[in-house]
Amino acid sequence: MTTLVLCVDRSNDVGRKAGVAPPVVGWEAVRSLVTDLGLSDPEDAGVNSLLESLRVARDLQDGGEEAVVAVVSGAGDSAVRADRALAAQLDDLLAGNDVDSAIVVIDSATDERAVPIVESRLTVDSVDRVVVRQARDLESTYYLLKQFMADEELRETVLVPVGVGLLILPVLLVQFSTAVAVAGLASLLGATLLYYGLGVDEVVERSPERAREALYSGQVSVVTYVVGLGLTLVGAFLGLLEASPTNGVTFVAVMEFAYSAVPWLALAALTASFGRLLDELIRDEGVRTPYLNLPFGVVALGLVVRGFAGWFLEREADRAPMELLGVALAPTERLAVFIVGGIVLALVGVRVAATVSDERLDDVIEDGVGGSDRG
Repeated sequence: MTTLVLCVDRSNDVGRKAGVAPPVVGWEAVRSLVTDLGLSDPEDAGVNSLLESLRVARDLQDGGEEAVVAVVSGAGDSAVRADRALAAQLDDLLAGNDVDSAIVVIDSATDERAVPIVESRLTVDSVDRVVVRQARDLESTYYLLKQFMADEELRETVLVPVGVGLLILPVLLVQFSTAVAVAGLASLLGATLLYYGLGVDEVVERSPERAREALYSGQVSVVTYVVGLGLTLVGAFLGLLEASPTNGVTFVAVMEFAYSAVPWLALAALTASFGRLLDELIRDEGVRTPYLNLPFGVVALGLVVRGFAGWFLEREADRAPMELLGVALAPTERLAVFIVGGIVLALVGVRVAATVSDERLDDVIEDGVGGSDRG
């Protein structure tokens, strides 16, 4: 078994500085190349790569294995030409030497990009990356930065928000105080991290396609979603009109907002869920339990929230008792009615979902037609 110890110099620093034409094959030839390159540029990291190649070949030979040490270099004014030169040199090496596998020695991230070229022609047992001890931290940082910059997704999610923040910071410092500027920048970066961390970007990216598919397929939920959005805006508007803080008591304002907005918000959610339920029925694949539960759950939740909001408002000041269906009830009695009503409605939803979820629209229609015929 013969192993090729291959030192890769994709940028052709070794061949250009030492004045030799690659490939360089053989122990004596590579050792002479180390001397020539060291005399030409003692600070070049390629010297260490060549020495590491000789050391690996010597260790293999000491272990009783056959080893051939060689150096290949890129050539040309572009990455494509350099890689093609490497490939041609490697083909020449394999044509003149009978080797079974290779150990690739590199000294930078640039050289590592040539490893797939070697792997496409020969089995690679190991990749030996040489880092000069005095510059280990610097070289490792450079390597990580190169890998980071090569990842398009990381650039978009990290570099773009940071760049936008740095552009906005001077504007904020000119217009506002330092504390406000830093707080605004931190909020922007925090919102960006949450945007990507919670996967909101994926939802936003898929939304146009999903909306287009819904429109083309004629789904009823498209219309009901728009209606639900309009009802949500109406509820929010009316809630804000009613939420007038008195004496700085913001909790009361929140309760006023909830009391006025919840019916409209519940109606919006009910409309949207009803449209989704119709789509499930029209699709003729059976209705899944969540879509049956949702309308009942929305109304039940709206009842409970409105009941608690009304109780807090009645307790907050000397207000006249609120009427329920024309009957004046005490705050606690009224709250109990809303809570019981919400629980009963939720239980009804569970019962309906358990009864209907396994049936299909065709089954229901056939049962109805069959019953009429039998009648």
